[in-house]
Amino acid sequence: MHLMTGKDAVGGGLRERKKRATRAALAEAAVRLAAEHGADQVTVEAISAAAGVSVRTFFNYFDSRDDAFVVVDADASERVRQAFLAAPPELPPLEALRDALAAELREAERQHELWSLHARVLRSAPHLLVRNLGAQMADESGLAEAIARRIRAADDSD
Repeated sequence: MHLMTGKDAVGGGLRERKKRATRAALAEAAVRLAAEHGADQVTVEAISAAAGVSVRTFFNYFDSRDDAFVVVDADASERVRQAFLAAPPELPPLEALRDALAAELREAERQHELWSLHARVLRSAPHLLVRNLGAQMADESGLAEAIARRIRAADDSD
C-alpha cells in the first residue's frame, strides 16, 4: 500500500497536485469498476484505461491492484492532521480535532456517491475491507501522534 510521505503530502507545487490528481483518478476508476463488475473481475489494465494512464503509471501509485480499491482519498488523513496541528494554540485539542474532522466530513459529503460505491465494494470483498481497516488504523495512529505532539507543545508552553 502506498503511504503518504512528506514529499507527496497535502500541499506542494504543480507536480504534487498532478500526482494527487492521477492517484485520485486511479482510485476512483478502480472503485467505479469494482462497484459495477466486482473487485475480482477488475484488472489493472482496465483501471489504467479508465483513468487514462498506462499500466506502468498505475504501479507508480499502487503496489498492487487491491491497493487501488482500499483508500478513496489518500490525502484525507493528512489534511485532518495538518488542520488539527494548524489550529490556534489556544483552541483546546478536542475542539481543534472536531473542527478538523468536520471540515473533512464536508469534503467527503461532496464525494458522497464515490464514498457510497467504495463502501459497497468493501462490503462485497472482505479481503479489501481488512486492508481498508489496516489503512484506517495507520491513519488513526498518525492522528494520535499529532494529538500527542499538540498536547506536549501546549504543556511545554505552560
